[in-house]
Amino acid sequence: MASHTSDITFSIELDENKVPENIKWSAPDSGIENSSTKATIVSVWDDKAQETLRIDLWTKDMPVDRMKKFVHQNLLALADTLERAANEKEQAAELREYAIQLGEKMNILKRGN
Repeated sequence: MASHTSDITFSIELDENKVPENIKWSAPDSGIENSSTKATIVSVWDDKAQETLRIDLWTKDMPVDRMKKFVHQNLLALADTLERAANEKEQAAELREYAIQLGEKMNILKRGN
């Protein structure tokens, strides 16, 4: 039996075409209440189907250069998760190197940054 339940919620304001205009999220246990964001990626593991389910949302005013940085930083975060959760140090290092190369190709990162 769980001794505590923690909630994370998203509130998405849509335009007439169901395109996100505003995204707010709350995580009360972390002191976050109705914090605005321009983008979110939510991934959950469906154990029964053995696959990842995702929700990718971004507001229509999210600048493309920031979206590139957002994707790039998520790749780096996935490398960290791979290393921590599966102890795959070598593969995590390869993923980080790929993310660095991709960042350079997208002109959001210069070698050495």
